Amino acid sequence: MSEATEHNCMSSDDLLELTKLNIGKFGLQVITVTSTAYLPSFVYSIGLSRTYNHPEIICFDLPNDIGHEIINDVAENIKNGEKIECGKIYTEIFRNNRAMFLPIDPRNIRDYFGAGLKYYQNEDFNALQLIWTDRNDQFPWEENFEEEFLYKQPLLDRNVDFKFMEPKNLTVFTTRQWVEEQKPILRVVHDDDGDWQFLTGDQMPEDIRIVALKEIIKHDNTLNEIFDLEYNEEAERDFLGGQWIRNTVEYSDEE
Repeated sequence: MSEATEHNCMSSDDLLELTKLNIGKFGLQVITVTSTAYLPSFVYSIGLSRTYNHPEIICFDLPNDIGHEIINDVAENIKNGEKIECGKIYTEIFRNNRAMFLPIDPRNIRDYFGAGLKYYQNEDFNALQLIWTDRNDQFPWEENFEEEFLYKQPLLDRNVDFKFMEPKNLTVFTTRQWVEEQKPILRVVHDDDGDWQFLTGDQMPEDIRIVALKEIIKHDNTLNEIFDLEYNEEAERDFLGGQWIRNTVEYSDEE
């Protein structure tokens, strides 16, 4: 996630200074990241690890003010000596719903804790994800969890090999060159209608093929680096494993 989306587009340097100030004063900084047309909002803490020797906390898809309040409430309990237990059912965090904390796989931390990584620099830290239930009080892994909420809170204790927000069997566009010649994907386009294109760069219109998203990611795990590509955004690289350069898609009049 880009630093520009965090804390009302404050510059990363200014945000770092504010973070240091608030951690010194209150013991933590709460970061809110607003939702986009594609990605859910989330809110997380910075400072719990250093101040209280406790994992940081993150929660997805809550109104910013409510998310901020909940992180502060949980932090207040931690300040008072409570140790959050993973897998325990909490009934007092949300008014009418259960909640649970899951340990975040360290390989998922860098995708969501941008300001935290800048604050901690080379210091490792752990984090927990606060999980909420749907309108029927079901957790995402429970039977009959409401489908519309499935991708509103990605489960960060898992899915390190498939980070995309869509179903694994989603059909996506790729090229004959990738399917038959195993050429690398060098350009990825996330269309404004939600379609994904994984292109080798040397394809012609007749070379386009359709495959499941999971097959693309299974053969090239580095594509997870651009899982958060927005609608109408593209990413390009010069070679497999190279740095992705992101841009807004420019459509010609003929397209």
